[in-house]
Amino acid sequence: MKSKSPIQGVKKQVLSVPAYTLRAYHGEIKLNQNENPYDFPAELKEEIFSRYRDRPWSRYPDFVPDALREALAEFAGWRKEGLLVGNGSNELLQAVLMVLVRDHTPVAIPSPTFQVYGLVAQILGARVINVPLRADMSYDVDQLILLSGEVDARVLIICSPNNPTGTVLEERDLEKILERFSGYILLDEAYYEFSGRTGLRHLESYPRLIITRTFSKAMGMAGLRVGYLMAHPELATQIAKAKLPYSVNQFSLIAAQVALENRDRFRPAIDEILNERDRLGKKLSAVPGVKVYPSGANFFLFEFSVSPRIVFEELCRQGILVRDVTSYPMLSRCLRVSVGTRDENDRFLTALQVSLDRAAASGKGS
Repeated sequence: MKSKSPIQGVKKQVLSVPAYTLRAYHGEIKLNQNENPYDFPAELKEEIFSRYRDRPWSRYPDFVPDALREALAEFAGWRKEGLLVGNGSNELLQAVLMVLVRDHTPVAIPSPTFQVYGLVAQILGARVINVPLRADMSYDVDQLILLSGEVDARVLIICSPNNPTGTVLEERDLEKILERFSGYILLDEAYYEFSGRTGLRHLESYPRLIITRTFSKAMGMAGLRVGYLMAHPELATQIAKAKLPYSVNQFSLIAAQVALENRDRFRPAIDEILNERDRLGKKLSAVPGVKVYPSGANFFLFEFSVSPRIVFEELCRQGILVRDVTSYPMLSRCLRVSVGTRDENDRFLTALQVSLDRAAASGKGS
């Protein structure tokens, strides 16, 4: 027994996939994780602390957080019975795949996109079919439908706006997919507040559509891990079976409730991010040697003629953290930057120009 390998018996599909990791870099300005640069309002924090202090810590949270589901139903415009709350939207994405995927189940995923989709699907035994985006990072919807049909995919996962490209799935394209694809469509709308586009109005007519969203981005609650899912009530009931009980802690549930009760407080920050997105996009596009892709989210994918790795390291030396996405398919010359505050964006732009100049001067630009 002692001589056996510690990983003997681990599923082969686990051994075959790389872990989803993010190397810990430290910098004064953090623009690498698509976070909201504006913190949760201080007075609302105090309200959350007050409510949390009044609740016994020795008791579990509600098994089904009905108060929050009712608030979400009113906020999102969907039936409470079709709403699930999770420990971030990632838990809900995983629960969906656990319910729908078994060994060799075909799952179609546009590529490049959020890597966790493929990672979880493969660990569950799925056969992942990656469908490349077009060269301009837009969705090739006809190819997506064609390939999904050829392999008889049970699940099609689409992120809109897409991470890390910022691509938005157009309404006409979503309608085409809904009409022509017979499997389940998992639509991740983590960044929907920045695009204003949603598939919500189709939920009633297409019972195999599933939508996930998060409190992490627009509401500035990335550290508290709260997400929600909207689906046909019968389908939501089945997905709930794959969720761990009490997966969302009481503090996070209270915070989400307070956020929804004070939703108007978040609008100015969202508007400021949108204004800064427009300004940053224009200024970034004006930098020689930089190609910026259109974005409906709170980040930009941008491409270089010089080595992006050198630019990334030079930015780090100046205390600016962006995301290195060169390992993603099609993105070997790209980085991704979150939209920060005006000051953060200006400092990033200044540091970027310095980094590009140093990369060119080093003779290692290409």
